[in-house]
Amino acid sequence: MTKTAIITGSSGLIGSEGTTFLDERGWRVHGIDNNMRRDFFGDDGDTTWNLDRLRRETKQYEHHDVDIRNRGEIFRIFAETKPDLVFHCAAQPSHDLAAQRPFDDFEINALATLNLLEAAREHCPESPFVFMSTNKVYGDAPNELPLVELETRWDYADEALREGIDETCRIDMTMHSLFGVSKAAADLLVQEYGRYFGMPTVCFRGGCLTGPQHSGAELHGFLAYLGRAIREGRTYRIFGYKGKQVRDNIHSYDVCTAMLAYYEKPRPAAVYNLGGGRANSTSMIEGAARFEELLGQPFKSEYVEEARLGDHICYISDLTRIRADYPEWDITISLEETMEQIARMPVTA
Repeated sequence: MTKTAIITGSSGLIGSEGTTFLDERGWRVHGIDNNMRRDFFGDDGDTTWNLDRLRRETKQYEHHDVDIRNRGEIFRIFAETKPDLVFHCAAQPSHDLAAQRPFDDFEINALATLNLLEAAREHCPESPFVFMSTNKVYGDAPNELPLVELETRWDYADEALREGIDETCRIDMTMHSLFGVSKAAADLLVQEYGRYFGMPTVCFRGGCLTGPQHSGAELHGFLAYLGRAIREGRTYRIFGYKGKQVRDNIHSYDVCTAMLAYYEKPRPAAVYNLGGGRANSTSMIEGAARFEELLGQPFKSEYVEEARLGDHICYISDLTRIRADYPEWDITISLEETMEQIARMPVTA
């Protein structure tokens, strides 16, 4: 019997990867996406090209041009499809934009997540609910850790923290940005539906999610936009920390294998940090140098002394918990391979 999934943000990076991933495994996918990314980020964020690709390449994909804030439409889709899996990837994803559009940010990230949880509770309470959360739920608490400045990056001064930030990091009494707050609200809702109602829910607190299908823009999509800026000769603005701020990067495919691992062995109210780990970490200036080599183009940059509010100086995801609970899962795509894929993307994408 064919299994059915609902994927929100199905034209975005993780949603489209999830759509292709499940379609290749014989699933029927109902995607919900109204291309709000273009509204957020202009032409750079437009995902129309990716939706067109999905329609060409998938076999059992049905698209719903619906805003996830539309509770009536969300309940209708859930009632009609009764999915075996919900993969919630849609979001307003930008720190800076959240401050400019706080109602859009909170309604999309928090209130719409409540719409989806309630629709799932009513129509498919036994189906795993996978939520793409973010490491920004920790706010700038990771910045309180002792750091050491190296030649090309910041790093943790304490060797005991070498593997990075784990799930015990606090999420309150810290500056998040309004985006981090709205995602933290959604994260707690997803956990509560797991604990209070016994639903199989998981929060994946993502590091930098990336890959060649990312419509990178200045306000969101670090690695993809860095590659795009160098490829197209744009001036890339570096916000503070000498360009040595560190992110761990996970390819969208490895996010999907984690999603499937959870689907096959779900548990209520699960929380996992999900990034590339130390092996897939890079600073801004390290990433720029590698893209210069891959693209044969110079890195043009402008330095802005003031860092973004709530931004992490050094963030590496400790993957100990997810590896312990799902030992069959691991990172399969290296940072180098990911950057090579991004470098091969055409300018029009």
